[in-house]
Amino acid sequence: MSSQSPQGQQRLRTVQVLGGGSAGSSAHVRSLTAGLAARGVLVTVCAPRELGRVHDFEASGAGHVPVPRRGDPASLAALRGACADADLVHAHGLHAAMRAALALGGRPTPLVVTWHTRAHADGARAHLLRLLERRVSRAANVLLAPSTDLVDRARERGARDARLAPVALPGPRRPPDAGDEPDGVRHKVRAELGTAGRPLVVAVGSLERHRGYGTLLDAARAWRGLEPVPLLVIAGEGTERPALQRRIDAEGLPVQLIGNRDDIAELLAAADVAVLPSRWEARSVLAQEALSGGVPLVASEVGGIPELVGDAAELVPYGDTQALAGAVADLLADPERRERLRLKGLEQAARWPTEDETVAQVLSVYDELTQPLTAF
Repeated sequence: MSSQSPQGQQRLRTVQVLGGGSAGSSAHVRSLTAGLAARGVLVTVCAPRELGRVHDFEASGAGHVPVPRRGDPASLAALRGACADADLVHAHGLHAAMRAALALGGRPTPLVVTWHTRAHADGARAHLLRLLERRVSRAANVLLAPSTDLVDRARERGARDARLAPVALPGPRRPPDAGDEPDGVRHKVRAELGTAGRPLVVAVGSLERHRGYGTLLDAARAWRGLEPVPLLVIAGEGTERPALQRRIDAEGLPVQLIGNRDDIAELLAAADVAVLPSRWEARSVLAQEALSGGVPLVASEVGGIPELVGDAAELVPYGDTQALAGAVADLLADPERRERLRLKGLEQAARWPTEDETVAQVLSVYDELTQPLTAF
């Protein structure tokens, strides 16, 4: 049941369920939690303990119940207990939504699901993924998605109410050091990477097959004919790292795999061009960070990328090495074109929803599903 505010009004009790949590979905939950708490909503975040340490949900005004990303009886029992008194449960991601639906066990508590991205699977796993998508889409009272194609996919899977809900790019939790001038940061990062006097191309994302890094390495091989030869830096970890590193070594490619980093903004500030060669993206964090930081972007024309970036990025067909390599090479050779893209990116980013607008949209959905409980 809802608790009382000091003015005697009922305060909405919500549970946010987060599973493994990509960088984007975890940051969104943290941002959403802070915004809801500031508006008087009681929030409990059910997430793995390690995500609680990284994102410090309690500092944003929420309770944190450590729940592993598993579907075993003990984990479901912990989730069921956390949801017992909730007026509404909001799950982020397919697996978190499935576990939330099981934990609710048919109770009338409204379930909101944010479907942040598409999973990728082949063969029998693809069939299981479709079943999971169908089950989650039908279980949600309202399903929110950050791109139109995901909204369409949810409707195809049987969603009762699927809506477009762009997720804002959270601002930095720590103000930048006043002593870190942009040029100083750029020179420092480039010196660390050994790119003095040569162009720097940056990609960020998990090292998995659907990220398109095989095509990106093909492009890097083509860039060996440029003078000076650009350095490609890829930040992230994943199952494809050994195979990518073997290929880099065998072919002598001008590429560095630098692992997970907590200074992505600084890496992008040092870059001449950012690249996003993925098979599919919804509302890519990298694309948002690049455009809002004034970094020219070359990206696959897939998923939600075109509606996110408009004409503020160079878009190429997924898997087309020649198009990708050529788009990057052309930008590196044309400073005026890079400057035009930089300005367009800043203009495009200014049109994206703010964190406050994102919280307001989500809260309006909560109000619909819980009236007359909410009376702020």
